[in-house]
Amino acid sequence: MTGLRGKVAIVTGGGRGIGRAIARRLAAAGANVAIAARKDSELNETRRMIEQAGGRCLALSADVAVDADVARMVETTRSAFGRIDILINNAGVAPNAPIEMLDPPVFDAMIATNVRAVYLCCRAVWPVMSETGGTIINLSSLAAVDPFPGFAAYGGAKAFVSTFSRGLAQEGRERNIRVFCVAPGAVDTLMLREPFPEFPDEQTLQPDDVAAFVELLLGPAARHVDGQMIEIRKR
Repeated sequence: MTGLRGKVAIVTGGGRGIGRAIARRLAAAGANVAIAARKDSELNETRRMIEQAGGRCLALSADVAVDADVARMVETTRSAFGRIDILINNAGVAPNAPIEMLDPPVFDAMIATNVRAVYLCCRAVWPVMSETGGTIINLSSLAAVDPFPGFAAYGGAKAFVSTFSRGLAQEGRERNIRVFCVAPGAVDTLMLREPFPEFPDEQTLQPDDVAAFVELLLGPAARHVDGQMIEIRKR
């Protein structure tokens, strides 16, 4: 129903959490999926899940903040599957610290993963998608519009993702490349539970809630839509 059979998708941060949920959904819908992350054990577990369900998955160990790793990720995916139709920029980190405790190396690492990696991955797939069209979905956060103490820098990084996505959507229209930005609220992942183990369940999305919406954006119902930052809140 979503028209994903035979499509090729790259999902960064695909080893766990939202990235794993997205990769599994896209594979179940018939897409060939390449997942990228830094931890081989998590990548292999996601790949095992997808392959046991009958899907195709390429697991790529990569740091998507590093130019050479991103170039290798894109080239390996294209060599394996022949094309790239979808990029999901999901990799992210969320240091929780007030400004006086947020050390420069931690800030730099957060910017590298949440900002630089989004730019690098979009730039790397752009020439490939320019040939046949494609869709890029960048994961932001409600912190981009409603940051709270300890997440000022993280919210600022995610605000970049929103603005960058809106501008990139304008550039992509003449090339048949659609760009979206999806901004979830709190999602029940390690990224949330490590700093906030007691976060209320009634206010928490599940990773598959986000994955289901990503799948919707990749389908024909959203073919005339792009550029927006779309918020997902627990109801």
